[in-house]
Amino acid sequence: MTTPYETRQGTSPIILGFPHTGTDVPTDIAERLNDNGRILADTDWHIHRLYDGLLDDVTTVRATFHRYVIDANRDPEGGSLYPGQNTTGLVPETDFDGKAIWKDGQAPDAADIAARLRDFHAPYHAALAAEIERVRAIHGVVILYDCHSIRSHIPFLFEGKLPDFNIGTDMGKTCDSAIEQATLTVTQAAQGYDSVLNGRFKGGWTTRHYGRPETGVHAIQMELAQSTHLQTEAPPFAYDAAKADRLRIHLKDILVRIEQIAPGLKR
Repeated sequence: MTTPYETRQGTSPIILGFPHTGTDVPTDIAERLNDNGRILADTDWHIHRLYDGLLDDVTTVRATFHRYVIDANRDPEGGSLYPGQNTTGLVPETDFDGKAIWKDGQAPDAADIAARLRDFHAPYHAALAAEIERVRAIHGVVILYDCHSIRSHIPFLFEGKLPDFNIGTDMGKTCDSAIEQATLTVTQAAQGYDSVLNGRFKGGWTTRHYGRPETGVHAIQMELAQSTHLQTEAPPFAYDAAKADRLRIHLKDILVRIEQIAPGLKR
């Protein structure tokens, strides 16, 4: 079994989290996926590449396993992020279109979920928590910026077209307002893009779990519409370098600005 996470340590007060870019699926689990599931459509395609090199000496923690194995951005207790709305759970039973991903009778049971929590979810979050403590020890403050993407049209999850930049702070609870405002300022000024703060995506479990501004730990989620950096939002989900280069200018601006804010956030 491959290591469930990759960590790159830096000394910046920023940590980039990548819970959904992994595509590793152990053979015994892959054999239980149906043809639709094996497409792995709900990957955050190329997001770690998109952010690579944007900020000097930044720490990154990336899950290498796919979210169909277990979703690293869901509550390990199984609680819903968006009660009353369509979403996918800790171990998804369907894709983002509401279509089954497991062969008949092969959906994970409670024992499977417990094993995957132990082998994948818990190690990833142990690594992320360790980096948060290490960076906070250096600076007295840390900003976790959780990196995500999703197709811009998914009727099962939301109506119409998703904005290009979707900033999530759980209605301002997970980070200082200066971080939220700096991020929004960049996205609103980005020509040719639209953005929303705490719209359909208000931050996943990672953002809500770690974001405790009163302890010096701030967290913010950025959900990007995949139309901003992919050639098409369908297989093979190819990276569009020209689109990505335009987008990276704004992502770098965000990261540089919030890094500059960090020293003023010390308790």
